[in-house]
Amino acid sequence: MAAYSSLIVLVLLGVLSFFVHNTAVSVSILALLFIKITPLAQFFPYIEKQGVTLGIIILTIAVMAPLASGSLPASSLLKSFLDWKSLLAIVVGIGVSWLGGRGVSLMSSQPTIVGGLLVGTIIGISLFRGVPVGPLIAAGIVSLFVFNK
Repeated sequence: MAAYSSLIVLVLLGVLSFFVHNTAVSVSILALLFIKITPLAQFFPYIEKQGVTLGIIILTIAVMAPLASGSLPASSLLKSFLDWKSLLAIVVGIGVSWLGGRGVSLMSSQPTIVGGLLVGTIIGISLFRGVPVGPLIAAGIVSLFVFNK
């Protein structure tokens, strides 16, 4: 029964993401449904364990691609240290990275909150055009209230 309930939840989320035109979530859910109903389901433990790391790697590649391709020259990158908006972006980037690190730790040590983080992220993605980096940052913010590190 649990296998069917997770399929139903995925299908409902897929329908919702389709109607709100969130392609990233729709494709992700289709991929998960495909994996779930094929022999690839044996890889779910690996996906659950390494999926976040793989996602972070892919996201980092995408963010650094302009630098690697040359469309963001090193000179422009160096000039960013002279602009207040870029300096603010650096400070915010440091803070968000720190929160994400705390979020990964919290999600590992307190798996019971993962459901709430996922629901909140799905609502944010589906209704507010958010992107699915929310669970790490949300967990980091939650960790500020839960942990005193």
